[in-house]
Amino acid sequence: MTLHLVKLCVGCDTVEELVAWQRQMGVPGKPWILRTRQTPRLADQLIDGGALYRVFKGAILCRQRILAVTCVQAEGQKRCEITLDPTLVLTVPTPRRPFQGWRYLGADDVPPDLADEADGGALPPDLARRLREAGAW
Repeated sequence: MTLHLVKLCVGCDTVEELVAWQRQMGVPGKPWILRTRQTPRLADQLIDGGALYRVFKGAILCRQRILAVTCVQAEGQKRCEITLDPTLVLTVPTPRRPFQGWRYLGADDVPPDLADEADGGALPPDLARRLREAGAW
């Protein structure tokens, strides 16, 4: 059974800011490495088609496919490195309450990709989120 992770994106307010920050910090086209203190116990289910869904300002806006989950020793402490596909996929803005760390997300709970929505692909993500919050879309 495939599982996904959901994580708050701290320090970036938009997907565009995240892309710009990653472009500045890494090598374009190379996988992104997300470092965390805790290692997911269900890592095998994450790398079996799972993705990392990112929350910006209270809404899930994008996802990246999880390629690998590894434990590393850094400065005398165990750390986890989650290797992510460099391709960001925009999702239908989905409200999410604040939380700490990351959470598992079942296959039934993931928001659809924005490109899959027939009427949502043309709207800017912020406008789509506000329309959903107002119950108009």
